[in-house]
Amino acid sequence: MKKEVLFRCLLFHNFQKKKTLGIREILPFIFFSCTFPASANAIGSPNLGLGLNGRSTNLEVSSVTQQVKKISGVVKDSKGESIIGANVSVKGTKKATVTDENGNFTLSVPSGAVLQISFIGFITKDVSVGNKSSLTIELFDDSKTLDEIVVVGYGTLKRSDVATAVVSVKPSDFNMGGSRDPMSLLEGKVAGLTITRTGGVDPNSGVAFQLRGITSLTGSSSPLVVIDGIPDGNMDLLQPEDIESIDVLKDGSAAAIYGSRANAGVILVTTKKGAKGSVKIDYSTFVTRHSVAKRPDFLDADQYRAYMKDPSNPKAGQMTDYDHSTDFYDALINKDNLTYSHNLAVSGGNEVADYRASVYFNDYQGIGKSNERKNYGARVLLNAKGFNNKLTTMVNMATNFNAANMLGGGGWETALTLNPTLALTDEVEKMVNPINRLSAHKNKRNQQTTSVSAKVGLELIKDLKVSIFGSFLKDNWHDSEYINVNSWESKQNYEGLGYARKEENIDTKGTVEPTIEYSSLIKGVHNISAVAGYSFQYNLWEALKMENRGFLNDVTEDNDIGSGSWLGSGKAGMYSEKQDDKLIAFFGRLNYSYDNRYVAQFSLRHEGSTKFGKNNKWGNFPSASIAWNVSNEQFMKQFSFLNMLKVRLGYGETGNSGIGRYNSIVQLGTGGFYLGPNGKWVQTYGPTSNPNPELKWEKKKELNFGIDFGFLNNRIGGTIDIFNRKTSNLLEWYNTQQPPFIFNDIYTNVGEVSSKGIEVTLNTIPVITKDFMWKANFTASHTNNVLESFSNQLYTVDYKEYGDIGGYGALGNSIRTYAGDKIGNFYGKRFAGFSETGEWLFYNKSGEKVHADAIGDGDMAVIGNGVPKFYLSMSNYLKYKDFDLSVSFRGKFGFDVLNTGEIAYGNKITLPTNVLVSATTTHAALNDTYQYSDYYLEKGDFVKLDNLTIGYNFKNKSGDKRIPQFRIYFTARDLFTITGYKGLDPEVNDTGLAPGLDSRDRYPITRSYTIGLNVQF
Repeated sequence: MKKEVLFRCLLFHNFQKKKTLGIREILPFIFFSCTFPASANAIGSPNLGLGLNGRSTNLEVSSVTQQVKKISGVVKDSKGESIIGANVSVKGTKKATVTDENGNFTLSVPSGAVLQISFIGFITKDVSVGNKSSLTIELFDDSKTLDEIVVVGYGTLKRSDVATAVVSVKPSDFNMGGSRDPMSLLEGKVAGLTITRTGGVDPNSGVAFQLRGITSLTGSSSPLVVIDGIPDGNMDLLQPEDIESIDVLKDGSAAAIYGSRANAGVILVTTKKGAKGSVKIDYSTFVTRHSVAKRPDFLDADQYRAYMKDPSNPKAGQMTDYDHSTDFYDALINKDNLTYSHNLAVSGGNEVADYRASVYFNDYQGIGKSNERKNYGARVLLNAKGFNNKLTTMVNMATNFNAANMLGGGGWETALTLNPTLALTDEVEKMVNPINRLSAHKNKRNQQTTSVSAKVGLELIKDLKVSIFGSFLKDNWHDSEYINVNSWESKQNYEGLGYARKEENIDTKGTVEPTIEYSSLIKGVHNISAVAGYSFQYNLWEALKMENRGFLNDVTEDNDIGSGSWLGSGKAGMYSEKQDDKLIAFFGRLNYSYDNRYVAQFSLRHEGSTKFGKNNKWGNFPSASIAWNVSNEQFMKQFSFLNMLKVRLGYGETGNSGIGRYNSIVQLGTGGFYLGPNGKWVQTYGPTSNPNPELKWEKKKELNFGIDFGFLNNRIGGTIDIFNRKTSNLLEWYNTQQPPFIFNDIYTNVGEVSSKGIEVTLNTIPVITKDFMWKANFTASHTNNVLESFSNQLYTVDYKEYGDIGGYGALGNSIRTYAGDKIGNFYGKRFAGFSETGEWLFYNKSGEKVHADAIGDGDMAVIGNGVPKFYLSMSNYLKYKDFDLSVSFRGKFGFDVLNTGEIAYGNKITLPTNVLVSATTTHAALNDTYQYSDYYLEKGDFVKLDNLTIGYNFKNKSGDKRIPQFRIYFTARDLFTITGYKGLDPEVNDTGLAPGLDSRDRYPITRSYTIGLNVQF
């Protein structure tokens, strides 16, 4: 719409109607004007339905042969306010219009027509025209937003009754376009949730995710994942197509009911179930291709030869030309990679039972050769009712098999640093040729993961229900490795003979949780719900490993491990282990809501774990939160533009039991042999660690203040959360005195870490018409994470160090944290330039320029920080008729990245091993050894176009159920990154205690292109 159109509409509203414009009337016009500055009648622009005379304009004019008449009307909400932009259509036809700035519309309709009136945030209404020539139509608020069911710990609540910081993400909000794992669905969707995939598209790499910063030094810092009620759920069992919702419990008051495992938050995953109706069949598939987007700029063969002849090259005499031109990095790339996925689901149900079953197959290929993973599995969910719906039963089963080739996930650094004049299969003395390694090695994993859960519930009397939930989860993986006879590695380490290894791991988890639930509405205003229960969990882990050497040939590889010669000589390796732990808890939660205005929630979990000392086995984890639905107050009715306003305040305490199992007790291990009185050598046993009977929980206390809002018919809505959390009794290893202790370290509770921050989520619908809709969602967060202390009167430490630089030069750790410092501080020398001969100069504490050997510990300082200060994301969803477009951006700002690649390979001293081109250009003045300083720190700020998906929906408009509906789409991922960072990618690991370090052996940075199809019968 042109700005003059907006201006004339506003003039018409003011001077013709003599009425002052309010924010409710102005904002839609602002949105429309900003979004469509060109003429509304231009090709490709949607008609907003507003004529210059203030009347509505038909979006489509079709000729009819039957009798027609003109009808006019006005559309209002329940408060009597006009609704601007409501869609008014003749049901069963394409004839439609939208209401003007006064809520009025005019439309020519056939006799006997039925009008369908709809608008976002309101319940769609059908109105029969009959003999009327004018209509006044009232739309009622669609309460689904407030009545939306949100999954919380051990139950569900209406959105309006939630008093804690809970984010619910539904399939309509997921990242679109053939995601390969559940966490990909959430990227950029939850403020405060950091998801980092430094392994790129390596199908055998994991995802690092962290909520609201660090909460522990040595314990788990990842949120607890609960899948369909199963704690510590395995995400290998999840296919994105099978997920109904993902609910994130962000603050302590929401997560406290999970007690000792909830310090880092809780992620609740609910899978899809069947629904009443005829059988429904859903099939989805996609194919993905990866390509290298950026690679390190090392010298190629011609550049290498040219630099050999450069008179300024100090290492020219050590360089050799082998008369070949080889790109080892490119030779590792699987240019024929193709990832594809299939998922088939069948669902249905009736009044008493429903079901959903799905099967799937995935073939994930990375960008590297010998780097793939195949998955296949199934999921079945059954729900049934009996005894007049008083008895409910649920059975949920899932299994996944995967076969992974883990050989080709690395070797990139070696490929880059080999002399590019070597032949493709040449070997050198100190480096394995990664190309030869692919044919001389084997490293595979076969894994099976299975979960079974069931729940039975019985309504004893009205409003009172008892139930029992049980689950069993087993994860079993088998690794096999073999190194060929006469391979480079066998010659270096195994006397030119073969090496074989087999390893078996079994992880089982069992849970039983009986609960009792009460829910009642008293006198129409007092809504009370409560749940109380008991939880018993048993975890068992077993491992078996065997290895042998001295294989004369490669015929049997690792399948006849006993034939290696080292077994007979007693040098073969054999190892087995078994560990278990138990967790017992009593928990309860009480929710009270008065007249949908005032909400209070209380919970308590009393929990014990075998992981902790005999004097501290049990802990209490309380929470309390309140909320005020301000918009439901009578005095708020005058603010017609405001649809929802809720204020929340919550406090909760949680713990961390994500540590080793036996740190509180004496552990025994084998020692040497001694000659017994009978003349035989006897194996000795003795303690291997110091016990700590006082070992206890890390405990986090968190206060959260939040505001939820929605206005302009919920066209604009969102959430603001401000939090302050502190974790005390941090668990860490400390040096001890000998005696009284046997060993020189002990695992104990010392120190505190805190985090404060703000999170903002904004959901908007700037434009909505009959044919066009634009949704724009934003998230932003800022967290300040501080290591408050890590010493007490008994155990004292000056500082903590993290972030080993590795590589050449033995440069040590890059991150040092003193008590009271921010987590992630880079600590080191301050660059002051180069001397005339190319030697390093650094500033000492007095500000003087000195050589490196004159710098002491007191001269170093904080030189940067690897934790982003701000996280931002923006997701756009646009729909025009049957076309849709999704565009997602994500950015991180205010952090530094240590370019370890430049440290190691941007220095001519590395020659004759290959170096970066920058060693001869950017760093040409450097003629000195390796040093770590702020010279190699770079600003990491970036913005990425994460996901672009365009799709088309083929809808079955005939009503014939034999004709399926389907959608095709195309997705491009990681199309571009805007950054000043000179390395491969500024998105390095920003979780944990060593953020901001780039990797020299980084998996290639890729772009991905996907074509997908979804079909529904």
